[in-house]
Amino acid sequence: MPLLFDGMKVLFYIFSNILNKNIVLAFITKTLFMLVSIGQKVPFFSLQNEKEEQISSESLIGEKYILFFYPKDDSPGCTKEACSIRDNYRALEKLDYKVFGVSPDKAKKHQKFIDKYEFQYSLLADTEKEMINAFGLWGPKKFMGREIVGVYRKTIIVNEEGIISHIIDKVITKAHGNQILDVLASSNLKATA
Repeated sequence: MPLLFDGMKVLFYIFSNILNKNIVLAFITKTLFMLVSIGQKVPFFSLQNEKEEQISSESLIGEKYILFFYPKDDSPGCTKEACSIRDNYRALEKLDYKVFGVSPDKAKKHQKFIDKYEFQYSLLADTEKEMINAFGLWGPKKFMGREIVGVYRKTIIVNEEGIISHIIDKVITKAHGNQILDVLASSNLKATA
């Protein structure tokens, strides 16, 4: 494995000097390092929320939580998604889940987004895309018929032990809060069966 990893670093260095580094990193991330799957420990993360408080995977041990990754504050699709979660927040809270949105936006922009739409949950500022890359959620995608590089819209549900229990790959932005509740309800039905 070390030889393969060293070879990949050399290829990254060569191609990043020829191509845009973000495109090379996105390609490597998407093709080689889809890093999260159900049953695995959540990758380590430590980011600031909108109040510049540090939130980490270690500080959340013992808590159930939902991480929804989205491209950008206040864009049409991201706003629909975040508002749908807001509208279903009480039901998620009753199930003892904390909720965190994750995007590359800065903490101050997150606070404006929260204030504008009255979100009851925190947004984590991943300006360097460290967490997004650790989860394998940065790369090439289609947007309005064009190929771009950006955040993959996905939701990760984590249990009290820090283990990923669910991944929602196909997010329905305007009904995402209900989508999360449906996933949690179906897993509760399976657990009681």
